[in-house]
Amino acid sequence: MASMMELINEIWHLERELVSDGFDKALYRLAEEISMQIHEYRSGTQIWTWKVPEKWTCHEAYLETLSGERLIDYADHPLHIVSYSLPFEGEVSRTELFKHLHTHKNESDLIPFVFKYYQRDWGLCCTQELKNTLQDDKYRVVIKTSFEEGELKVGEVVVEGELEDIFVLAAHLCHPHMANDDLTGVVAGLELMKRLAEGPKPKYTYRFLILPETVGSVAYLSSHESLIPQMRGGLFLEMLGNDSKLTLQRSLDANKQIDNTLVAAFKEQVTDGYVGDYRTIICNDERQFNSPGVKVPMLSISRVENPEKIESLYQPYPEYHSSADTPEIVTEERLNQAVNVIYEMIRAVERDLYVVNHFKGEVFASGYGIWIDYRENPEGHRNLFKIMERCDGEHTISGIAEELGITYKAVWDILNSFAEKELISYSPSPRSTDPHKSV
Repeated sequence: MASMMELINEIWHLERELVSDGFDKALYRLAEEISMQIHEYRSGTQIWTWKVPEKWTCHEAYLETLSGERLIDYADHPLHIVSYSLPFEGEVSRTELFKHLHTHKNESDLIPFVFKYYQRDWGLCCTQELKNTLQDDKYRVVIKTSFEEGELKVGEVVVEGELEDIFVLAAHLCHPHMANDDLTGVVAGLELMKRLAEGPKPKYTYRFLILPETVGSVAYLSSHESLIPQMRGGLFLEMLGNDSKLTLQRSLDANKQIDNTLVAAFKEQVTDGYVGDYRTIICNDERQFNSPGVKVPMLSISRVENPEKIESLYQPYPEYHSSADTPEIVTEERLNQAVNVIYEMIRAVERDLYVVNHFKGEVFASGYGIWIDYRENPEGHRNLFKIMERCDGEHTISGIAEELGITYKAVWDILNSFAEKELISYSPSPRSTDPHKSV
């Protein structure tokens, strides 16, 4: 089997548009790594309020002077064409050309990735440095693209668990000629599924979706509505190989148990990481899962340069959506770190349970051999009793950790000392022991 970096190097250069030969080639290559079902959705198919887009192909695109000097050529770099550009051929004025010629807003030497999936228009892209040299009154534009019926594809990898309850992982495979966004999420998800498949058998059933951004999630969810009630939560994997800190974005309903579990486990694994609210760090397919009529609490994990700033939504790292998003900015080490963190987060989801007390009143801690000396360990002593007070059948392990602002492991260690003395047990569902609630 190929390593994560080997897979990225194999397929990053493919022209992976929403519905395209390049996307299909990449997906079929990934299917060689692990058992995968590929769902197909015909162009024009109604998927909730959306329709499956057409297959788009660029055959040729260039800009030249009227004397025939080639200035921009799609053959040199696929980002020179706006994704889903209409065909166009003719002479245009410099003013008209500049309405359709896109450059990177921050870096003058980079070609931007620009798409107009649903805004039908023609367009080319180049560096700002090149655009600055265009002084002629007129230029010749040739864009030969085609729109035809095709099949949008979504890859699905499933690891069956003891329960039918589902935890969803997802990453998008589209974006031509880019590596970090989001091939890193794709290969990290594949690595996670391989680990889960190795055993032991997980509690939850895990479904990893490899899809074209946004419309792929809508297509899958609209055709699998019967599974939605079983989806307990999820995690979108995105941009995991660049040199920025790991960040976790909460779901829309941040008070869900799944949020508390993932956040607590993330904080324990990533001491220099950042946790932010929904739609404050990056926006991607987690939106479709959190949306009305679906309401699956899906969080998002990524690497973002300045996650506390709103600008990260549009420029999470310097090379984002540009010709600089290549395998050179990705390392196997950072991918492995991300995979290890997510795996531990999943393990926390697997073992996060409600804590049910079998005692009444405050436990005689020293009599049970679980007392912590406040003179030697004042923090541990305080935590012992704070945790004890929340053993009521209504708090989960991660919920206690999040409420008290201490690590999941610290809570787990103290609770296990209670469990060894049969003072508590664990339950997959709430079992309140409050006598006022049982009346």
